[in-house]
Amino acid sequence: MNIYKITLLALLATLAVVGRIAVNYIPNVQPVTSVIIISGIFLGPIAGFILAFLVTFLSNMILGTGIWTIWQILAWGIIGILSGLMGKAFKKIPFIVIVIFSFFSGYLYGIIVSLTNYQVTGQGFIVYYLAGLPFDTYHAIGNAVFMLLLYPTIAYVFKKYINNHLHTIN
Repeated sequence: MNIYKITLLALLATLAVVGRIAVNYIPNVQPVTSVIIISGIFLGPIAGFILAFLVTFLSNMILGTGIWTIWQILAWGIIGILSGLMGKAFKKIPFIVIVIFSFFSGYLYGIIVSLTNYQVTGQGFIVYYLAGLPFDTYHAIGNAVFMLLLYPTIAYVFKKYINNHLHTIN
């Protein structure tokens, strides 16, 4: 980790936290997942996980923290790691694949959080998950929309970072 990469993570964490708080009134729709995916793709799996931790911890300090915070960190962390591995495995990922991945990440996040919280209701997992499925769908659609809005600008910044970083190494 160099200073520039840490600065990028701090800026992305700020963007995601402010974005999450700003659209908090829309259930399960926020830019966090999309920002984590973009970060993972360009900066790697460790950066994706670190960003997931930072954003969840900081935004939950304002929105409310509880036992679910651990599972949110885990869910978003797994998404950050997966996107980081995807970025390492493929040099050029088609934008449509990134949008589709962000869409399905809404359901992945939902299933991970549901697996850890369904006992609270006294219902079985299937009942709990099906009751939350509309909210996972809001999350999935929101991810795709935020990816369409944020990716072009953030990807441009990351490509500049990568070009500058490679230029200074060579």
